[in-house]
Amino acid sequence: MSRPGALIGLMVVFLAGCSLPPSGAAPDAVHDPNEAGNRKVHAFNRKLDRALLRPAGTGYDAAVPGGVKQSVSNMADTLGTPGTVVNQILQGRPGRATQNTLRFAINATLGFGGLADVATGLGLPEDDSDFGETLHVWGVPEGAYLELPLLGPSTERDAVGFVVDRFLDPMGRALPAPERHIGTVVKVSDRVGARGEFSDSVDSILYDSADSYAQLRLIYLQNRRYQLGGDAAEAGYIDPETIDTEGF
Repeated sequence: MSRPGALIGLMVVFLAGCSLPPSGAAPDAVHDPNEAGNRKVHAFNRKLDRALLRPAGTGYDAAVPGGVKQSVSNMADTLGTPGTVVNQILQGRPGRATQNTLRFAINATLGFGGLADVATGLGLPEDDSDFGETLHVWGVPEGAYLELPLLGPSTERDAVGFVVDRFLDPMGRALPAPERHIGTVVKVSDRVGARGEFSDSVDSILYDSADSYAQLRLIYLQNRRYQLGGDAAEAGYIDPETIDTEGF
C-alpha cells in the first residue's frame, strides 16, 4: 500500500473510534472524556511556554522590526496557501480555491516570493482552511477535546486533520531540502512572533485565570465552532480580548 493510502487507512480507523458526546447533548456542550490526561499535557505545555515560548515570543516581538515581522507572517501565509487550495477543492468550494490560487500566484511573484501581501490590496484577502475543516464539511463529528503536547488545544477530528495537512503539504513536497527547511523556519518564526504579539491575552489565559485548562478549552472550542459555522456559532463566539479572568 502507498504511503498516502496507508495514511488514509489509519485516518479512517482513528476517526471510526472517535468519542461521541452523550445522546441529546447540546451542540455547544464540552465533550472531554480524557480530561485527566489532557490536564497533564496542559501542565506540560504551560511549563514549556513559561520556560521557552513566552520568553522567545516577547524577545522576538521586542527585537524584530515590525516590517520584518510582517514579511515573515506574509511568507508563512504564502507557504500555507497551496494546502488551503487543496482542502477547498476537497470541500467542494471551487470559487474559494480559485481565489486562493490567484492569491498565491500574485504574492509569490509580485510579492517577492511572498514577503509582501499584494493580493489583499487587489481584493483577495487571506482565507485559510485545513483538513480539520475538510473533515467537518464531510460530516465527520469533532470527537472529544484533546490537548496535544507542544501544539495545544485540539479535538480528535482536528488532530487527524493536522497530521494529514503536515503529511500532504504541497509546498513541503514541491520544495527541495534547503528551501523546505527555510519554509519550516519561517512558519515557526511566525508562531513565535504571534506568541509575542498576543502575549498579554495568552498570559491572561494561562497564568491569570483560576483554571487555565478549562478556560483555554472553552475558548478553543467556541472559536473553532464559530470558524466552522457550527450550530452554536452565533451564540457561542468568545473574543479572547474581552474575557474577564477574575475568579474564573
